[in-house]
Amino acid sequence: MKLLAIEVGQFGDYYNSRYQQVEQYGIELYVLSGLADSDHWHAGRFFISNSMNINDLTSLAAQLHQDFHFDGVFTFAENSVIATAIIADALQLPSISVEAAVKSRNKIAMREAHRAGQAPHPEFRLTSALPEALEAATALGYPVILKPTLGSASQFVYRVDTPEQMAEFFPKALIGISEMSQFKNEGITDVLGLNSLLVESYLDGREFLIEAYIWDGVTVLGSIVDRVTLEGNSFDDDVHHTPTDLDGLELKRVHEAVHAGAVAQGLTRSVMHAEIRFHQGEPYIVEIAARPGGGGLDFMARISAGYCPIKAVIDMAIGRKPDYLCYAPTGKHTFALCLISAPGRIDTISVPEHIMQDPNTFMLKIISPLGSVIKRPPLGNDIIGFLGVKGDSRQETEEKAMNYSQQVVVTTR
Repeated sequence: MKLLAIEVGQFGDYYNSRYQQVEQYGIELYVLSGLADSDHWHAGRFFISNSMNINDLTSLAAQLHQDFHFDGVFTFAENSVIATAIIADALQLPSISVEAAVKSRNKIAMREAHRAGQAPHPEFRLTSALPEALEAATALGYPVILKPTLGSASQFVYRVDTPEQMAEFFPKALIGISEMSQFKNEGITDVLGLNSLLVESYLDGREFLIEAYIWDGVTVLGSIVDRVTLEGNSFDDDVHHTPTDLDGLELKRVHEAVHAGAVAQGLTRSVMHAEIRFHQGEPYIVEIAARPGGGGLDFMARISAGYCPIKAVIDMAIGRKPDYLCYAPTGKHTFALCLISAPGRIDTISVPEHIMQDPNTFMLKIISPLGSVIKRPPLGNDIIGFLGVKGDSRQETEEKAMNYSQQVVVTTR
């Protein structure tokens, strides 16, 4: 079986470990990029259009399809969701619609779809200038959330508590959204929608990250990850634990919210990464992406719930219904966090050997090489990498993960 992965703009080797997981299912995997290093994937299976324009990407994909006869097209990258839908449609292969892709990528299109479909969502205003943002925040009531319409990885997402903070954060975010990697690596297409800023009402409760899929009107939750930390003014997607401690009734309401959002976004057959946050006891949709979650969420799903988001992606790409039917914890615990350093250019990264050799370390991934420039809020949300451990209890995994993270030493200048 042959699949084509779309990665419009290269993120280093970030997705290579996932591509390797796809291969472990017996898939012959090809990768298509707009701009990338020539050694990014296997020789003879990696192709570069040398253009971010969707027409050029689609043209090359069509030529490759004539040569290799792909069974499906997919992406792991948020910035490639729309391009993948356009390419799959051109190749007449299974996919979400382009309209659903836009609603699952651009946050203003997503919010308008949730409002039209009566899916639970925070109140929102689209703002392109500081006076509009101040007016929106006053109308919604502080605190509010300021976020990009085409963002990802919590870049330039802020909790804003006062007009003074809005005056500080908004200009930085407005400049930053055109320079952030997620936007610069997006396919050039006239259906992308506005690259601007939203002001949203603040949701005061706990947050949960969900791997799921929808198939012909039925939504299945595969994995539920609890966010452990509460953020300050900026949002680092940093510390998580499984299995969830949501009770049966809460799980039911979360399932209903995810399903309502998926239907509103026009998703009929798709994997999903959903972020749900409670407010005054009720679940609201932070976002629903038409791709699996990043970081180590695929590992956490397999270990704690027996659900493989990678396998679900393969199934959807070829038009096959995943065989996972309901959320079912395995009894194994996982605890994972982002490795965060001081801002600056990375001089050294030191990781003790015993951490890497521990069989319960299921993930240790450094994504920022030596020499990288790390930007921290309010200028960015760059991280060093990810660390995750597994075990038989919350206490065991939390203590080990925190201890190990402190032993990873990064120096910057």
